[in-house]
Amino acid sequence: MSHSENKGLILGIMAGAAGISLVLVWYHKIRKSGATVNFPAFLDLRNRFQYEFHFANLHNEQGTVMALQGRQLQILEKLNDLLLNVEELKREVKFLKEAVPKLEELVQDELQGKAVVRRISPLHRATRKRRVETAYGAKETTSSEEADSEGGYITAHTDTEGESEEERGWISLPAASTRTEKETELFNLLQQVDSLHCGSDDDKKESFRLLLEKEEKHGNHQWFLWRLARAYGDMFEMTTDVEEKKKYVADGKIVAEKAIQVDTMCADSHQWFAIMCGYMSEFDSIQNKIKNGWLFKEHLDKAIELKPQDPFLYYLNGRWCYSVAQLSWIEKKVAATLFGTPPTSTVQEALQNFLKAEEMHPGYSKHNYVYLAKCYKDLGQRSNALKYCDFASSVLPVTNEDKEAQKDLEALLLTLQL
Repeated sequence: MSHSENKGLILGIMAGAAGISLVLVWYHKIRKSGATVNFPAFLDLRNRFQYEFHFANLHNEQGTVMALQGRQLQILEKLNDLLLNVEELKREVKFLKEAVPKLEELVQDELQGKAVVRRISPLHRATRKRRVETAYGAKETTSSEEADSEGGYITAHTDTEGESEEERGWISLPAASTRTEKETELFNLLQQVDSLHCGSDDDKKESFRLLLEKEEKHGNHQWFLWRLARAYGDMFEMTTDVEEKKKYVADGKIVAEKAIQVDTMCADSHQWFAIMCGYMSEFDSIQNKIKNGWLFKEHLDKAIELKPQDPFLYYLNGRWCYSVAQLSWIEKKVAATLFGTPPTSTVQEALQNFLKAEEMHPGYSKHNYVYLAKCYKDLGQRSNALKYCDFASSVLPVTNEDKEAQKDLEALLLTLQL
């Protein structure tokens, strides 16, 4: 190779190296410039994503906390209700624990065929003798069913048309010509409240107001007092507030008891005392329900003895007999353990009382027809049950008691049509 060719080759290599170097410099410059431009943009995008993600998480957490707090309040309310129920259950369990040992003894004695002597008050013995003589009523006991006897407590207790004042047993004041001013005022007041009692709810409230207004002046007369007890019963029926109901029935029972103390031979005083005992069993413990049930039956028997012409009393007695006939074996044993006499009655006895009320006052009440139908159904007499269902259907549901009877009637018809 000549000298000139070597020189050209060297120059070519140098030019190529210079070109490659320029290309490398340009590439590094461009790369560095791109990194400088794009990196902050990427960083800003990442920060924005992290911010939005954090904000969304924070919003979700706040919603979750609020939902949890609301749920906690609901749980606390339910726990409070549960605690109240547990306290009530503890009292019931304590009562049953006290009764079970005696109950076990009774069961063992009966299984061994031993005669068990149960305590019974003289009044219960007298009542049993009276029931044998009259062939009416049921054996001594009760249940919480009396609280359901309001189907007739109020509206059914209307005086029979055509009866004199003495026959109704609601007044025995001197003749008009010999009455004092106070006796005349009392006579007029009693007539007024009796009229209001048979009216609307507003009339019954007005009757209650008048009686309270005159209580201090006439509160030593049994005719005034049992009407005031009846007015407490009206208020009990009309209010829906549980605490008000408890207050009305407690005050009414006190007033009715005072009426009995003034005159033990006043049938209406015994009747309304019994009714107040029935109302109270809606709110009492098992032990107090049984106790008030005994009082209910005791004073109802006394009222029937003193006023055997009142169909309402036979209706109440029929309700009592029917409820006792439905008691379970264990319920009867608990009552026997506490009060010495096992509760005994039959559907047949209940039927006789309802028939007695219907005989004394045909078409007496819608509820009486319904219970006649129930009795015949339980006794397997379907045709008679349907007949009295028809009678009940013919009575329009006007009063609250009628509306309750209508509900019972509809349920009964469903079972009869199966």
